[in-house]
Amino acid sequence: MKPFLKLKFKKVKSLVAFLIIVFSLNANAQEFFTLSGKVTDGNNPLPGASVLIKGTSKGVTSDFDGNFKLNLKKGVYTLVVSIISQPKEVTVNLTKDTFISINMSDSFVSLDEVLVSAVRVKPSSPVTHNNISKEELEKRNLGQDIPMLLNYLPSVTSSSDAGAGIGYTYIRVRGSDASRINVTLNGIPYNDTESQGTFWVNLGDFTSSTQSMQLQRGVGTSTNGSGAFGASLNLLTDAISENAYGEISSAFGSYNTQKHTVKFSTGKINDHIEIAGRFSKIDSDGYIDRAFSDLKSYFLQGSYVDDNTLIKAITFGNKEKTYQAWYGLTAEELKEDRKQNPYTYENETDNYWQDHYQLHWNEKLNHNWSTNLGLNYTKGKGYFEQYKEGSAVSKYNNIVEATGTDWYGSPATDLIVRRWLDNDFYVLNFNANYKNEAYEVISGISASNYTGDHFGEVIWAKQFAENANIRDRYYFSDATKNEFSIYSKASFKLNENLSGLVDLQGRFVNYKTDGLTSDRNTLDIDKSYSFFNPKFGLTYKINNTNSIYTSYARANREPNRDDFKNGSDVQNEVLNDFELGWRLKNEKVVLNTNVYYMLYKNQLIQTGGLNDVGEYLRENVEDSYRFGLEVDANIVLSNKLSMRPNITISSNKIKNFILERDDTSKNIGTTNIAFSPNIIAGNYLNYQPVESLTINFLSKFVGEQYLSNTDTEASKLDSYFTSDLNLTYEIKPKSTFKSIVLSALVNNIFNKEYVDRGYTYLDYWSTPGTSFEVQGYYPQATRNFLVGATFKF
Repeated sequence: MKPFLKLKFKKVKSLVAFLIIVFSLNANAQEFFTLSGKVTDGNNPLPGASVLIKGTSKGVTSDFDGNFKLNLKKGVYTLVVSIISQPKEVTVNLTKDTFISINMSDSFVSLDEVLVSAVRVKPSSPVTHNNISKEELEKRNLGQDIPMLLNYLPSVTSSSDAGAGIGYTYIRVRGSDASRINVTLNGIPYNDTESQGTFWVNLGDFTSSTQSMQLQRGVGTSTNGSGAFGASLNLLTDAISENAYGEISSAFGSYNTQKHTVKFSTGKINDHIEIAGRFSKIDSDGYIDRAFSDLKSYFLQGSYVDDNTLIKAITFGNKEKTYQAWYGLTAEELKEDRKQNPYTYENETDNYWQDHYQLHWNEKLNHNWSTNLGLNYTKGKGYFEQYKEGSAVSKYNNIVEATGTDWYGSPATDLIVRRWLDNDFYVLNFNANYKNEAYEVISGISASNYTGDHFGEVIWAKQFAENANIRDRYYFSDATKNEFSIYSKASFKLNENLSGLVDLQGRFVNYKTDGLTSDRNTLDIDKSYSFFNPKFGLTYKINNTNSIYTSYARANREPNRDDFKNGSDVQNEVLNDFELGWRLKNEKVVLNTNVYYMLYKNQLIQTGGLNDVGEYLRENVEDSYRFGLEVDANIVLSNKLSMRPNITISSNKIKNFILERDDTSKNIGTTNIAFSPNIIAGNYLNYQPVESLTINFLSKFVGEQYLSNTDTEASKLDSYFTSDLNLTYEIKPKSTFKSIVLSALVNNIFNKEYVDRGYTYLDYWSTPGTSFEVQGYYPQATRNFLVGATFKF
């Protein structure tokens, strides 16, 4: 080849290489495109909607105007869009910058959400809240109760008697116990009417039938049932399934824990009717010796749906048997063997049956109007069986005769009693909803009637009286509680950047009870209360990524049955709740920050002591407050890695606490409220290396807290830090099953020995008495595991 031809050929090769490089660079420059869109309900923008790229941890939240934006490579993507609901999937072929509109109103699931619309708030509302989706719950749903699954939310702590999260479990929010947390199921009040507490042991495996939850901290919006003095938690049960399905799941773990669940749905028959159900069985021996749980539950629903109507008939229930672990361990017992159970009677158990029947009818009348009717009947019945050694015969209505004396020298004997509850609960809810582009108004009523019998039987004694029979009652009292509330809530736009909320509620309560307590003391109560609970809030949109909000809410609460038993002069409580928050939402970070000031009058605080069935005693304090800062975030670190940290820093004080101890009264000044740690922090680290595998590492820190209200060093409970590891792996077979999901959960992975709850009588006695121990502790489980598999077909 001639030199000039060689040179020419080289130039051609160089030119071709250059063009290839330029083309490649140009192609790479065009590889990323902007996918933007707007999420609406058909009329109005939906701020706070989750837009997730399926199979990754990458996603965003729609801004105040419902807009979102993602930068993605060229390709086909499936967006999973949800807003407190069953997700909606949208497929996009991204070949250029693209804008899409996502209308969530065309889904029948939106009708399901109307069942809870009266008690829930929207993402842009000036109310501090968290939403929990079904997908999030499923990852750790291996048998533990709902309080344990909510443990990593801001300001939340949880505990259990048996130590492993199954059986009798408890939740606190901002230091407030479960009797001050309003709980609703599809808008129907669930709190026990007389004690105002929530007994999660009667909702075994209810997570498997839950579509979503919303936890509102503070007073929140007006809700049905008992007043929210720390938080409100509302649960929405399973939405109607478009397609038929079946699920079989089983889980096994430490302490002989087993969970077995069967679920099914017919899907929409003839596009209108669905029948679905669940049956579950959970067993666990508990971390504490013999603190077993035996839970059987069911959930059945029949639904009719069309474009404008949703009718749901739902029944669910539970039968539970749990062994006594209500009184914890003394300090000496804790040091000797933290798993021991001092009770030795083989049937020292709690036995309770509870069945719920709900009917919901939601009607969309036109473009603006809709109505919702909810009816409920709950039947509860059960007993607590207890062996009593050397108990004074004067407590048993001459049913038994003395065979000895107690430590006071009074005639006494050994016997076994059963203390019964037998109650009926009726609820009617109705609300009407009007909305247009400028505002939305929800107005409604809720009425309930509760009747309950309390009585005790002697089922065995060393010596019965001559004319006595087994199961003779030694005390009886009946109770009736009627409640009526009326409310109206308006959310509206004042201008393009400013929106408001006005929420007014009147609540009217009458409680009557007559008869004897278990100690055969007369209990004759007839009290009526009329409460007015106003709430106001503003949200200001600074820009598309930042907004601030402020709110004021007032709440009132009546005393519960135990409060009346402990003193006839007990007062109702009043709470004024002030909140100020900032929300940041962009492609990488969702940040929620708020400051709260909860000012109480006559707050019924827990003294640290227990009554005769293991429930905390309470007393009024005239002036107290909770002041705190809450921060929680969702941070996308990469397409595969994200984290959700949260922290609460608070001060929880009683002003001018009057201590009545050793038969004397003394003002000891400002003290800390019992069971109220100043620091609560958590983190949720999510890693998804491939679409089918998710690894979550969860951590929780709870600071020091006091078991009494005296700031006594002896009643201080140490801080603790625990971590859990959760793995889920999904297999999609080519036949038989649609999906097989394998799950594993290692609780307390670093094997910490800790106590998260206890009791004390130091508000009454300055030093331990000679007749009984004044301190008790509830040890929680060290490292333990649960593994499970769910077969979906």
